[in-house]
Amino acid sequence: MDSDRFYYDVIVAGFGGQGVLVIGNLLSYASMKEGRHVTFLPTYGVEMRGGTANCTVVISSKEIGSPIVQRPHALIAMNLPSLVKFGPRVLPNGLCFINSSLIDLQEASRKDVELLPVPVNDIAIQNGNTRLANMIALGAFVERTKVVQMTSLFDSLEKVFDERHHSLIPSNIKAIQIGAEYVKNNFTPTLTLPHQGGGNT
Repeated sequence: MDSDRFYYDVIVAGFGGQGVLVIGNLLSYASMKEGRHVTFLPTYGVEMRGGTANCTVVISSKEIGSPIVQRPHALIAMNLPSLVKFGPRVLPNGLCFINSSLIDLQEASRKDVELLPVPVNDIAIQNGNTRLANMIALGAFVERTKVVQMTSLFDSLEKVFDERHHSLIPSNIKAIQIGAEYVKNNFTPTLTLPHQGGGNT
């Protein structure tokens, strides 16, 4: 990975309460820990839980001109409305991560992007904690893209979680690892990030 010319952006979207902003925060802190420039732009309605929430994360080896991204390299869609809204924006040859517990793959009509379907809710239920679906999604996404190192994510949890929730860090690390293992076991390691050069579009 050419760190001198790194640029990558991702939109994370879902229902309020699915932890999409935590995913964005962790990606941001992990990227900063690796010495990159980062912007994090959250957007959510007053309804929050049960409503819509999304965030945009831009990661670059150089200063970032704007946190607003029209055509992201990747989308993490935790529900169908998010895929419908943001899926068409993903750049050709980009990546659409799909929470296939809540999204029928037939809804993903684009053929010019890589689809990464992971049943994160089902996996979370199988592992005894439905609240960890977002961490499973994050682990799967990072394993596929290698946009940051797993250890950077683990080290960033204490920055993102309030101190009173630090006791939950081990279970969140485990969930990230479970997501990563799912990708290792179910997808061939062929993805190459379209991150060289570029910029906000």
